[in-house]
Amino acid sequence: MTYKLVPVDQPAVAALPISARLRSQLVYFMTPPDEPHVPPLQAHDYWIDTAHSNEWFADGVFELVSPLDGEHPTVLELSEEQETLLEWLTTHQVQHIRVQDVP
Repeated sequence: MTYKLVPVDQPAVAALPISARLRSQLVYFMTPPDEPHVPPLQAHDYWIDTAHSNEWFADGVFELVSPLDGEHPTVLELSEEQETLLEWLTTHQVQHIRVQDVP
C-alpha cells in the first residue's frame, strides 16, 4: 500500500507520495503531541517542527532514542526517502501533515 502526506498547514502545496516504510517511520520525526505549541491533532495527523526538519535535513542524520536505553541515542543517516520528506517539509515550511491512503 502507498500513502500520501497532505500538508494541512500549507494547503497550496502538493501532497507528497510516500511508501509504507516511511509511513511507519514518521514517528521518528514527529514532535510529541503534548508539547505546548503543538495544536490538537486528528487521527493520522503529525506535527513535525520546522526547526527540527531544517536541522535533520542540513545534517543528513537524526537521532533515534531507544525506549530501552534513553541515555545512548543512535545517530542514523537519512535514507533517500527520509531526505526527500525533510526537503519537502523544509522547502514548503510544512509542519502539520495528514497521512492518507492512496487507492
